[in-house]
Amino acid sequence: MNRFTVFRLFFTVLISTVLLHSTLIAADAKDEKWVSLFNGKDLTGWKTHPDDKAKWEVVDGMIVGTGTAGHLFSEKGDYKNFRYKLEVSISDKGNSGQYFRTKFGKAFPKGLEAQINSSGGDKVRTGSLYNVKDCLIYEQLVKPDTFFTQEVLADGEHVVIKVNGKITVDTKLTGDNLKLVEGHFAIQQHDPGSTVKIKKIEVIELP
Repeated sequence: MNRFTVFRLFFTVLISTVLLHSTLIAADAKDEKWVSLFNGKDLTGWKTHPDDKAKWEVVDGMIVGTGTAGHLFSEKGDYKNFRYKLEVSISDKGNSGQYFRTKFGKAFPKGLEAQINSSGGDKVRTGSLYNVKDCLIYEQLVKPDTFFTQEVLADGEHVVIKVNGKITVDTKLTGDNLKLVEGHFAIQQHDPGSTVKIKKIEVIELP
């Protein structure tokens, strides 16, 4: 077998491998089906803690949170492994959070939080995994009152956060956070100076 034949064989195998890989990726993408958790009309599928005073309502097809500290919780409380995505905006000086694997509780419940904060007093910004060392973002990635997409992937101890498709956190949980294996989704209303608006809430549950 001459060198030309070897090269041609190698090139054919390489191209076939690339095409197979691309086909598998396309198939995986096609199989992913985002499930909407917000119907655009009311808060069906969501609940609040009776001791919370935050106000949650649907205005112009969006969930709007105002008032004092509180959370809007998913009725379902056993989300474990998933991709969980919001299309959301936060007001100037406002603060919110995309909670996951969260316990049902008043004010500031126990759970993991992907921060939503463009210009609030807390310097930890959107895209952070709150209270987790080396997972904090201090740069303003999104201007206030601007809708953006924040996605959380949680698969066992592995957590990834993306803002508008860009990875901001890719980490493995440690310590007490390893005990947070499942729970509710929740959206935070932090304080009276904040207004959070949500257009879409979607999930893909993973094995």
